[in-house]
Amino acid sequence: MFICLVEAANDARFQSADWQKRIQERAVEYYQHLAANQEPKGGWGYYEGPVIGRHPSWSTSFATACVIPALVEAKEMGWPIDDKVLKGAVDYVKACGLPNGAFQYDLTTVIPSRIASENIDNIKGSLGRIQTCNWALRKAGVASVTDDVVRRGLGWFFEHHKFLDVARWKPVPHESYYANAGYFYFFGHYHAAQLIQTLPPAEREAWHAKLRPHIVKTQWKDGSQSDFPGSFYSWTYGTGFSILALELGLHPERFERTHAKKAGTPK
Repeated sequence: MFICLVEAANDARFQSADWQKRIQERAVEYYQHLAANQEPKGGWGYYEGPVIGRHPSWSTSFATACVIPALVEAKEMGWPIDDKVLKGAVDYVKACGLPNGAFQYDLTTVIPSRIASENIDNIKGSLGRIQTCNWALRKAGVASVTDDVVRRGLGWFFEHHKFLDVARWKPVPHESYYANAGYFYFFGHYHAAQLIQTLPPAEREAWHAKLRPHIVKTQWKDGSQSDFPGSFYSWTYGTGFSILALELGLHPERFERTHAKKAGTPK
């Protein structure tokens, strides 16, 4: 919800003082919830881990990476974002990075042992996470995620795309090759589109032209899209992610941020 409110704050339809005040107040409530539930390593997960406690004890690279760009933008808008919260999240995602360019699913060990096997932490099992995590680190200004690093990750995404294709619509999570799950599909494509937008403008269309067919080919006759049959809401997020990914390539001006131009807002 915090991410949605950051997006709303940048939406041209909600730029009046009244809307901005209401959006910020609500967003700060959600931010406080995020800060209170940040696990000790710095990340966020989607449910409690092996240790069930009052304070979360488990997180994932991709769930944490999703939050970072919104925290960065909220801070740029002058919202009360604690530097420690943002730094903890960035450090967590950085720590999940592996020497081969993939990102661990979660930070379970300092010395990874799964990257050479047919496991989820192999590059072929990390195709979506690579895009999400690189985008988050780019947004946070991490200098090591260079244009070449971005190009390499996107190159793997298309080179090994068949593993995402095979996993899409599998009814059991992580049953496919390299433990890919169906619900990685649109999540990965949306974040690949976001990552493409961080490259020099002259390069972007060529990458989007590679991305679009993999989105369009999944559309059902009624216009919807889905990647995982185990949940009724997969049609909602699947179609939503697809629209946003296509829009980023076809109409990038709709996503241009306006908050840096607002009077009194620190750039």
